[in-house]
Parts: sequence; C-alpha cells; structure tokens
Amino acid sequence: MKNIKNKIVSVLFLVAFVVTGCEFGDVNEDPSSVVAAPINQQLTSLTVNVGFLAGSDLNRYSSLIMQQYSGQTVGATTQTQFFEQFQIVGSDLNNVWSSIYATILNDAENIIVEATASNSPHYSGVAKILKAYTYQIAVDTWGSIPYSDTQKLAANVKPKYDSDESIYADLITLLDQGIAEVNAPTSAISPGTNSTIYPGAFSTTKNNWIRFANTLKLRIFLHYSEKNPGFAKSNIDALVNSSASFLASNLDNFQMNFVDAANARNPIDQFETNRLGNLVVNAKLVNMMNSKTDPRRQFYFTQLPAGSGLYVGAVAGAPAGPGNYSKFHTYLRGSLAGSVYTGAAPIRMLTFAEYNFIRAEASLRFSSPGSAQTFFQDGIRASMLSAGVGVLDINTYLATNGTLTGTDAQKLEQIINEKFIANYGVTLEPWSDFRRTGYPVLTLPSNAVVPYFPRSLFYPQSELDLNPENVQQKAGMNVKVFWDTRL
Repeated sequence: MKNIKNKIVSVLFLVAFVVTGCEFGDVNEDPSSVVAAPINQQLTSLTVNVGFLAGSDLNRYSSLIMQQYSGQTVGATTQTQFFEQFQIVGSDLNNVWSSIYATILNDAENIIVEATASNSPHYSGVAKILKAYTYQIAVDTWGSIPYSDTQKLAANVKPKYDSDESIYADLITLLDQGIAEVNAPTSAISPGTNSTIYPGAFSTTKNNWIRFANTLKLRIFLHYSEKNPGFAKSNIDALVNSSASFLASNLDNFQMNFVDAANARNPIDQFETNRLGNLVVNAKLVNMMNSKTDPRRQFYFTQLPAGSGLYVGAVAGAPAGPGNYSKFHTYLRGSLAGSVYTGAAPIRMLTFAEYNFIRAEASLRFSSPGSAQTFFQDGIRASMLSAGVGVLDINTYLATNGTLTGTDAQKLEQIINEKFIANYGVTLEPWSDFRRTGYPVLTLPSNAVVPYFPRSLFYPQSELDLNPENVQQKAGMNVKVFWDTRL
C-alpha cells in the first residue's frame, strides 16, 4: 500500500512539473501550456508549488533570521552564512517572487476563472483559500505588493502595488468566498486525490479546507495585535463565537506531504542533500530546548556526539566544521533508511499546535473565549505528538513547563517561546511573532551587516528591472510591514 501511494504521489509531482513551466521568463506572463491545462492538473501544480514555496527560500531566510537554522560551511563561505548575517539582497528574491506570481498565483487564478465558468465552486473555493494563504505570506515578507492588478497576462505586465493593509483586509473576504464555495452543495467537478494538500474524497476533505481557512483568519487577525488590538479582539471573538470550525487535531494540519520518491522528497531534505553542510541547527533553539530537557530534541536534531543524548547548536560566525554541530533530523527530513533520510516529511504551514497558541495568546491578551492555560498546554501537546513524543514524556514535560506563571508579559513570553519551538520549520510565522511581540528574545549576530533584525525583505531585482514604474527599492530591511509597530 505504501509503494502504491508513493507511486501515485510521484505521478502527481511529475504532472505538476510538466504543467508548471513558468519559473522561467517574464514573471508577468503566463505560458499557454498552463492556461490550457485542465483544472485538475492545475490544482496538482498549485498544491505542489505551495508546498515547495513554504519549504524553500523563504523557509531558509526566515529560519536563519530567527535563529532556528544556522549557516555553515566546509569550505568557502556559503550563501546560508551570508543570509544569517542579513546579507539578503534583491537578486536573492527573484526566484521566490517568480514562484509566487508566475506559478502559484497564476495557477490559482486560472482555476478560479475556469471553475467559475464550468460551475465547479469546489475548485474555485480551494484556489481562493490557497491564493489567500500565498498573499498572506507575501505581504508578511515584503509589505506592499501587486495585488488587484495582477494575473492579467499581456493586458498588464506592470501591475501597480497595493498597500499591505488593504490587501490584508481583502484576504478575509477572499477566505470567506473560498469557504462558501468549498461548502457549495453541488459542483460539476470536485478535487480528489489530485490535490497533494488534503487529498481524498472531497466530501470529507472540504471540512479540512474550511477549518484551515478559518484558522488562517485567526492568524491574520492576531497579526493586528499591536497595530490595533481592539480590531484583533473583536474579530477573533466574533469568529470564535460563530459556528466556525477550526483545526481540531494534527490530522487537520495544513501541510504538504512529501514521499520517498524521485522529485517528490521534502525540499528541506533536498537542500540538505544537495548542499551538504550548508545548514545546521542554531544554538538559540537548541539551548532553549536543552534548558528544559525537551523530548522533541531527539526528533528535531541529530545528537552530538552520536548516541550521546547531547545536542549542540551553532551561532553566526561560529567555527566551521562538518562535525561540530547538530543537524536537521527526522522531523524535517523524514525517517532514516540506513544512514540516508527518506525525505518523506511534510512541509508544515499552519498546524493545530499553532492554532492553540493563537487561542492562548488571544485569551491572555484580549480575554477572548477559552482558557489561556488550557490552550497553552494543548499547543505543547499537539506539537509533541506531531514530533513523535510519547505520552509519558509529554506529561513529564507539561508537569514542569506547562504552567503559565508571572505577569501577563511573562506569560506571553512563555506562549511565544513554546510556539517558536513548535513552529520549527514553519516558514515565516516565528519571524512574524518576533516582529509583533519581541519574543523570543534574540541577540543580534556578532557579524550582522546591519544593526537591526530585518523587518521585511528587499523587493526582488527582477521586479525593479521589469516594473520600475511601480516600485522603488527599500532603503533597508528595517522597513516595516503595516502590522509591525514594535520599536
């Protein structure tokens, strides 16, 4: 059965690569091969590429900034070391921008248009939800970006930029539309196993899409916590008090499952395999977990020395060496087949653990429904179960580390610190939490090229070259996204 499943998923990946020819060429022009593809194939392409987006460049940039990963080398200085020093320049963003605009959003828009024309709201609903997720990631990376003027092919190859705040507001409308369409009583055709995210009979998986969309709305509302706490509270409370459903277990996690097959392995594992030694785990994360004897370490990191039960992280500028630091382990790279990782690990994008930490923070800060203490423990428990920790070890950890104590500020720090550990490998969200709250407390790398932690990334050089009428480069990476008001 496992081999059959792997073959099916491998075929889906192959289909996605065949119909996705738009990582090359003009980022504002959609190749006819994608336009002409049936929407069932385009959905495969869309879901695969969303998974790759969340496990590739943005994952590395944000995880290096946030001291979950550390850049290393066994020879000449590597890109990952430059990124950890905050040397992330416009040309480094070309590929991810192209992936977002020329691939993911074009696939989504094609599906929406064709599904609407063919009376297939289940397809358009899924595409709108994925479109909203992609734009949320893009806004949190750059701030103001093209939105209302995009995906018009030759009719407009130089789209104007919309304000990040106006895009955020529209994403809620887009998610509401997606939920309504996914829940439509009839649809000419519906997604099935051709979706590599929430695959299966749509009569069942539509509930996963609805739960994810509502939980994504909670994430978006929480991002207003400093900008407009009253807005955050009122919208979170209204959503929670409605009949909305949210992620209810780890089975609902919004994630892309990868398998041990050619072209279908987890992109984190692919990077590790292709650029051996360029990334290790960071001392900040490792030391936080060492201080609590965290049982997730055996799944998150390799032991150093092997079999010692010890874990060692690196910091920016640390002495290089192939065996000096713990590396990524099965949680991010899949199980071991002998001495080789299978790559059959998911790329996690929004999890049940994160949902619980959102609710814990909202309860603590805004007196939103539910117990901050209960949600805090449920978030830890969900993370540990997802990592593979046994129940007895979970209970032992909670007995020592599972109680919120001190002032509200100290309790918030506990929540965000545990969320930081749980969101190991989740693209961008630990960085967003840090920009919002200042937690976890980080020390600026000693070799940082700027005297601050980045608050957004530079616009890609390709966009400055192709769309200069509508964008100017930022003065620096200290330019803030609209919801980031912390000093």
